[in-house]
Amino acid sequence: MNSLSASFATGTIVTGKPGSTSEPARYVGRFAPSPTGPLHFGSLVAAVASYLQAKANSGKWLLRIEDIDPPREQPGATQSILEALERYGFEWDGDVIYQSRSHALHVAALEDLLDRRLAYPCGCSRRDLSDQPRSPLGVIYPGTCRNGCDANETAIRLLTDDDPITYEDALQGTQTQRLESESGDFVIRRRDGLIAYQLAVVVDDEVQQITEVVRGIDIMDSTARQIRLQRLLGYRTPRYMHIPVITHANGDKLSKLTGAPAVPLDDAGGTLAAALRALQQDPPGNLATDPLQEIWAWAVENWRPEAMYGLAAITSESS
Repeated sequence: MNSLSASFATGTIVTGKPGSTSEPARYVGRFAPSPTGPLHFGSLVAAVASYLQAKANSGKWLLRIEDIDPPREQPGATQSILEALERYGFEWDGDVIYQSRSHALHVAALEDLLDRRLAYPCGCSRRDLSDQPRSPLGVIYPGTCRNGCDANETAIRLLTDDDPITYEDALQGTQTQRLESESGDFVIRRRDGLIAYQLAVVVDDEVQQITEVVRGIDIMDSTARQIRLQRLLGYRTPRYMHIPVITHANGDKLSKLTGAPAVPLDDAGGTLAAALRALQQDPPGNLATDPLQEIWAWAVENWRPEAMYGLAAITSESS
């Protein structure tokens, strides 16, 4: 095993309360789709990558439906996603987890941050911030409400500072952000009362003892904000692996908004082989016609995530 391959080996993770060193934990990964539409090829590729990383490390793979944004959810999407994953031969450990059922835990974390004055109400609207500088993370919040806010409708923002947050991504290398100057204090509860993604995902990953997060590079800019929350809440920080995003021929990310169709349910083998090619795994040409069980066995045995090292985007074969 070369040094790059060795960097993907599972390290020792501890379970129990933060700071405990009593029990080494096995690998625990997860796939966490939002029910905003059916499973498309880009989402399938992310699911395959997280699944193979878990199975190659003899670990658990959890399935979590991130259903905490009702205005964006599509009726029937959850059932459609589950049906597609079953048709493609995914086998998750335990029951399907629904993020909405963790609402009390999300609120408890929010109240803890507020009680320690690490978060505060903010009445600023998008219009109020329209003239502020922007970065790749979006509008840089100037701290307008740090010293108080008398608005009737408020979001809750997390305090940030400019100490660098640095982590080593398994595929994209060393990453560093200075949150105060690159994003400013960010929203952890929206003005409509819904818990924001950044807080919910951090709480759920801690509760589920996730040891590594494997997901698309389009979410990588959120990682430093999530690490900030993990540190303030006393949580562990999992390892991160951000895989290349799958794009249309014009460079747009495959998504519901860009017209990505649902994965076919009548050609799971062929589409799964295409996902392996997108992940740079170079499957044999005849693998697509083999039974799904044999395709998965080959994929686990030959899983080489380092083949994607440094890649940010891969064009879909169907584009």
